[in-house]
Amino acid sequence: MAAKVRVRFAPSPTGPLHIGGVRTALYNYLFAKKHNGDFILRIEDTDQNRFVEGAEDYIIESLNWCRIPFDEGPGKEGKYGPYRQSDRANLYRKYADELIASGNAYYAFDTAEALDDHRRDHEEKGKTFIYNWHNRLKLENSLALSKEKTDKKLQANEPYVIRFKSPEGETLQLQDEIRGEMEIDTNILDDKVLFKSDGMPTYHLANIVDDHLMEITHVIRGEEWLPSLALHVLLYKAFNWQIPKFAHLPLILKPQGKGKLSKRDGDKMGFPVFPLEWKDPKTGEISVGYREENYLPEAVVNMLSFLGWNPGTEQEFFNLEELVAAFELERVHKSGAKFDPEKTKWFQQHYFQLQRDETLAAHFMTILAEKGVRTDVDYTTRIVSLLKERAVFVDDLWDLGSYFFKAPESFEEKAAKKVWKEDTGEIIDELIEKVSETEPYTTENLQEEIKGWITANNIGFGKVMQPLRLSLVGAMQGPDVFEIAVLIGKLETVRRLEFAKNTLG
Repeated sequence: MAAKVRVRFAPSPTGPLHIGGVRTALYNYLFAKKHNGDFILRIEDTDQNRFVEGAEDYIIESLNWCRIPFDEGPGKEGKYGPYRQSDRANLYRKYADELIASGNAYYAFDTAEALDDHRRDHEEKGKTFIYNWHNRLKLENSLALSKEKTDKKLQANEPYVIRFKSPEGETLQLQDEIRGEMEIDTNILDDKVLFKSDGMPTYHLANIVDDHLMEITHVIRGEEWLPSLALHVLLYKAFNWQIPKFAHLPLILKPQGKGKLSKRDGDKMGFPVFPLEWKDPKTGEISVGYREENYLPEAVVNMLSFLGWNPGTEQEFFNLEELVAAFELERVHKSGAKFDPEKTKWFQQHYFQLQRDETLAAHFMTILAEKGVRTDVDYTTRIVSLLKERAVFVDDLWDLGSYFFKAPESFEEKAAKKVWKEDTGEIIDELIEKVSETEPYTTENLQEEIKGWITANNIGFGKVMQPLRLSLVGAMQGPDVFEIAVLIGKLETVRRLEFAKNTLG
């Protein structure tokens, strides 16, 4: 590639960033880094009516949490800034005027009421109203009006928009890096508004101008922008600018496979669709995020990378550097990718196991403190090392090992009935004796002492080991029972054995 690769992620600050948007940002980032290029964040806030306070900060925080930071953007100004379209508002008028001067755009004075009347009239006749070549000379615009009438309206400050003049009777050849070649009959295109009556450009004009001025070489965006591709290519041609390469990413589908994944799907099925928690500033409604649900960013990024792309190998676990090395636009799918919440947990479990015990212990101690449990980091770290292979999230560690921090107050009924026999009380008495005698009190010594006693007295292992576990844990779960006994300490082990005997008889 001759020119330096420059890609951009250009969200609108209209609310929280959906994971579909995060995936678009991720693919842009991977492509840029693969080719030693730049990844730019541009905030497209030309539609001030839909602007939501806090959304821009949320977008930036989300990208940083996912460890896919931008090279240029708000707060990281480069020579192509500013990177917020509202801060570039004075740029766009010049380009709209250029299109009018070249005959590629025109002033349209039609009122909203007049256009509504036309739409209704068409609907009554079973037709669809499209503002383009077949009717624009019958409407209120500078193509239909004389120059004198047009000038008079402009001097009188009559409200107007600037529309693109779509060509008539042409076949437009389009190229997409994922979908290949396409043809569009320009007769079906409408004359899109490029500049609004409030003095702001529409998405279409601002997007093209900014991509050109920021020297964007590849536009990698969601499939929902595919219908705009023809207009955008025509705008590049109208300006006589070099056209970037386009790639339209497949939709992320609902788990059932039909329709685009939405917040409602997440609410209904109990999984996040946003990277971070979002509190709606207007309604106060809170949407859960992957971060607050204790997912690791590496797991979320690995999961998202496979929603629409595959490496062509059997490998499924990729860190960010490996993703950069493996990513190719040619391996992005055309069809939608079904979202699988369970697969996300599978990735999470993998990356959870890779975390250092000390790191997990620090997080776990926060949870313990909330539960009123006071403990030290060394003890917690040893427990984490025993429990983490069964865990997916830090929260799971409490469910898996609360008995390390507080003695059972009751016993699982089904297990107690199964393992507690008439002679179990006597066995517990002897167990207490063996535990008390063990010195030094280590896992190896305790195991040797108790197993030696079982063998010497020809007692079934189950008759001893199962009541021992039930006494210490309150249920038939947990890691090696001798590890549990040594970690909680000799006095606590004896105390729990006595409590079990007194409770269960």
